[in-house]
Amino acid sequence: MASLLKLSTAVRRQTLLAGSRAGSSYAAAFRSALSNEPATEVTTLDSGLRVASESVPSQVATVGLFIDAGSRYEDKHSNGTANFFEHLAFKGTTKRSQSVLEQEVESMGAQLDASTGRDQTSFTARCLSKDVPKLVEILADVVQNPRLDDADVKRAREVILGEIEQVDAGNLREVVFDHLHSTAFQGTSLSNTVWGPSSNIRSIKADDVRGYVNSHYKAPRMVLAAAGDVRQAELEKLAEKHLGKIESTFDGKAPQLSPVRFTGSEMRVRDDSLPLAYVAVAVEGCGVSDSDAMALSVASALIGTWDRTFGGGVNNASKLAVASAHDKLCHNFESFNLTYRDTGLWGIYFECDPLMCEDMLFNVQNEWMRLCTMVTDGEVERAKRQLKTRLLAQLEGPQAICEDIGRQVLTLGRREPLHDVERRIENVTAQNVRDVAMRYIFDRCPAVAAVGPVENLPDYMRIRSSMYWTRL
Repeated sequence: MASLLKLSTAVRRQTLLAGSRAGSSYAAAFRSALSNEPATEVTTLDSGLRVASESVPSQVATVGLFIDAGSRYEDKHSNGTANFFEHLAFKGTTKRSQSVLEQEVESMGAQLDASTGRDQTSFTARCLSKDVPKLVEILADVVQNPRLDDADVKRAREVILGEIEQVDAGNLREVVFDHLHSTAFQGTSLSNTVWGPSSNIRSIKADDVRGYVNSHYKAPRMVLAAAGDVRQAELEKLAEKHLGKIESTFDGKAPQLSPVRFTGSEMRVRDDSLPLAYVAVAVEGCGVSDSDAMALSVASALIGTWDRTFGGGVNNASKLAVASAHDKLCHNFESFNLTYRDTGLWGIYFECDPLMCEDMLFNVQNEWMRLCTMVTDGEVERAKRQLKTRLLAQLEGPQAICEDIGRQVLTLGRREPLHDVERRIENVTAQNVRDVAMRYIFDRCPAVAAVGPVENLPDYMRIRSSMYWTRL
């Protein structure tokens, strides 16, 4: 028996050593592959407009214009203007009617898209790589020569009001996150919704949209980004040719982000006619370039995401997911780490049956406190692998790469190479996670937003009192 035990121990030791060597070999190969990824080239033109591209071996390319313009740059009277222009952008220009624009795009088999956020606005085109020059010219025409006639504004107003009604009725997740920003950043521009209030939408006129575009769409606030079979030198020439006339100076003071202030508070919209309660709880996070951002992302990955339709059930690695599956605490949950230029929101969103709100929140806050005090090395390693997998999966294809380039260059002035991202994730330790959790989560006032039958959700003072443990 003693000989068998010795043999078994030796086999296990050899297996562990072999596994360690295999893991080390894989990690080295993985880092080498990331290091050999094409670099993102960034050039700043004399006007201040930045041109950025990454060569991807693909017959399909994505090109886009990214602008420092969003709901954060609006006040309570102009809130909704940026999104209004998104709905007008492809309705024709002073050079092209809407039908001519649509025919040109259709003939190339391209797809145009526009998106408005709190920090940025983007106009992108997905096309064959050979059609990039034509699409750059079209996008430049769209942002420089919008038609903005009264008839188009009237139609856009009806469309936007209809979309707001649809969101309020059917996309309760988005409604909750709007309420979360509204209460967490009350009194600041970050509380503005992208849509804007209905009263603003009904009063916005063509001159308001034109004034907003003229004030914000300046060369230093824009990035032309592309990913696919494109060359940086050619993209620079296209930018000079089609975007060279965009003004680089401002009439008066350039638009600036107003200071942000986080307020621990809550907003509840009780509606007992809904079948589920929709709840988000968050603390103030950090800005996108902050040194704590990566550790907070690992902490968020550690809490994880779960849906009752997922396989695994009680065998899930996330303890909160195990509790949710075993005790039927919720229908789904997702941990999030939203980062803006100067602040962020770190928290969780979940949907649950009305009578499970208290139990679900108890388990959430219990996990948060465990994150602050006793998270293990093994859990952090697992979370780091999941984070790397998710980040890489999000960068599949030219479209995702182009959007990532535009967002990062507009915010940071450069795009962080993937091997640097991987290194920063790998450098996060369990102690780092505990440290940032203590700074950002432990004994902090949360912001709470809830919609639906939320009578069973504990009152704010009870939620606040569960943000710390007295048995440290």
